[in-house]
Amino acid sequence: MSMEGAAWSSLWSTMRSDKGDGGISKDTLRRTVLFAKPYSRKLLVFVLLSVVSAALAVATPVLAGQVVDAIVAKTAVKTVVNLALLIALVAVLDAGLSLVIRWISANLGEGVILDLRTAVFDHVQRMPIAFFTRTRTGALVSRLNNDVIGAQQAFSGTLSGIVSNSVQLVLTLIVMLNTSWLVTVLALVLLPIFLMPARRFGRRLAGLRREAADLNADMSTQMTERFSAPGATLVKLFGRPAEESREFAARANRVRDIGVRTAIMQFVFFTALMLVSSLALALVYGLGGTLAIGGSLNAGDVVVLALLLTRLYAPLTALANARVDIMSALVSFDRVFEILDLKPLITEKPSTVALPPGRLSVEFSDVRFAYPSADKVSLASLEDVAVLDTRGGEDVLHGISFKAEPGQTIALVGSSGAGKSTIAQLLSRLYDVDSGSVRIGGVDVRDLSFDGLRAGVGMVTQDGHLFHESIRSNLRLAKPTATDEEIWDVLRRARLEAFALALPDGLDTVVGERGYRLSGGERQRLTIARLLLVQPAVVILDEATAALDSTNEAAVQAALGEALEGRTALVVAHRLSTIRSADVILVVEGGNIVERGTHDQLIAVAGRYAELHATQFAQAVAAVTDASAAELGDS
Repeated sequence: MSMEGAAWSSLWSTMRSDKGDGGISKDTLRRTVLFAKPYSRKLLVFVLLSVVSAALAVATPVLAGQVVDAIVAKTAVKTVVNLALLIALVAVLDAGLSLVIRWISANLGEGVILDLRTAVFDHVQRMPIAFFTRTRTGALVSRLNNDVIGAQQAFSGTLSGIVSNSVQLVLTLIVMLNTSWLVTVLALVLLPIFLMPARRFGRRLAGLRREAADLNADMSTQMTERFSAPGATLVKLFGRPAEESREFAARANRVRDIGVRTAIMQFVFFTALMLVSSLALALVYGLGGTLAIGGSLNAGDVVVLALLLTRLYAPLTALANARVDIMSALVSFDRVFEILDLKPLITEKPSTVALPPGRLSVEFSDVRFAYPSADKVSLASLEDVAVLDTRGGEDVLHGISFKAEPGQTIALVGSSGAGKSTIAQLLSRLYDVDSGSVRIGGVDVRDLSFDGLRAGVGMVTQDGHLFHESIRSNLRLAKPTATDEEIWDVLRRARLEAFALALPDGLDTVVGERGYRLSGGERQRLTIARLLLVQPAVVILDEATAALDSTNEAAVQAALGEALEGRTALVVAHRLSTIRSADVILVVEGGNIVERGTHDQLIAVAGRYAELHATQFAQAVAAVTDASAAELGDS
């Protein structure tokens, strides 16, 4: 077994316990070690240098003992001076070697953490939308930030200490036993008094570390939600700041209490070890001195044993410290592995098909779909619940079939919750169908690459989400290679050119978190400009104007005219006035298409569409009447 493997194995034997009482599973330890496998060569060099460094550390006490023997024997001064110079040389070599070892250790640790961090980030990006709709953002960020940083301790510092101290411990014991096995054995007789409670301390510290991590995740969630623009607005309008403060303070106080308790436990742990070391040192001086006076040992041997004893208990102290750090780090690894173990529901096939060029058709064929239950897409700890909701699996779409010919516009209307947005999300493959198929240009969307799907299908949602970046960055999200000339062109087509020219920083203007520095209409038109930059063959509009007033709606509708020109479109609409010119209108109720036809055809049928249209028309007339009455009253 390799030296680093032996170190991990020996520590595992003292850390092992069931996860139920605060321990770490053996699988977590195995997977943690696997992250270091690509760095095996660097790890081998590190181990070899650690062996040399440990040998140098043991050599100094041996040389010191020879100096004492030379002095007692009154040998030549040159001998003593040469031994002293040799001790100095060993010290210089040890210092230089320690620097190299530390550099290798830091590179190893940071490399492993880089791999872990990117693996988690990439994995989270592959998770389905259902994962993000259930997960607390703050808890997820805590896993990717605090827990990854916590895991870093295991490799950047702790592993180097384990290897070097384990080697030093073995060499020290060999030299001490060779010098005087009796004194060595008696000096170590107190060690079990310290080691026996070690496992109990480890379990307690691991449990405290896990609780602190959960509390930090809760605080991150609270801050993420309350410090966002909409969250802060909600708290100011309806929230209770005093209660919010008390809730946050309660968690922070518990984290503080855990920190204090952990610090005291560690101090007691290490103080006990130092006490055992001091008692053993007293035994060496007493017993060794007695044997030296009796002629069984040389005076130098007593000095060697005393100095080596400090080199024996120092590694033990360091390993005890490493044990605590590893228990904390493995808790962090365990929490990170929970994320990595979640399987993405939407995956890309190894062999994909390209979309045909030109205008494309869109076809739904007997599509059935049920939203996945929480246990398939989430974690209880990320939702802050004891047990995940197992509800789900009930169809929300029942055999949906329709076809949009190339260049046609299909509109979806119906009651809230009827399944309109779900149909749009299946076309953009935010979810996958349970049965049936969704085809674009005759190609099943599941056979397309993710890049191909993004290039062929563009979507504008109701909220018009933007990142806290510049206008240029938000637009180049869709096309990183876009030139400023292309950006200004789509801004003109989205009716935003004059607005952007009036900004002091132009395209470099930062739009704020979620685009909150812009008006609703400006934000929505900017998302349309982003879609125009991609020039997709298929466009999805999901309630793109539902949250706008009539003035902004007119501007956005003009921009949408540019986006829809010559493209196949699927439009989810709440306001029926926006889809009168659609080639086909589908009325969706209860996950079924109950009516289909043009506006005039559906009005003539006098069915559900006519009912919705009449209701909206009556509401519009009432609104105009109320406004006119108010104006007359004011006059």
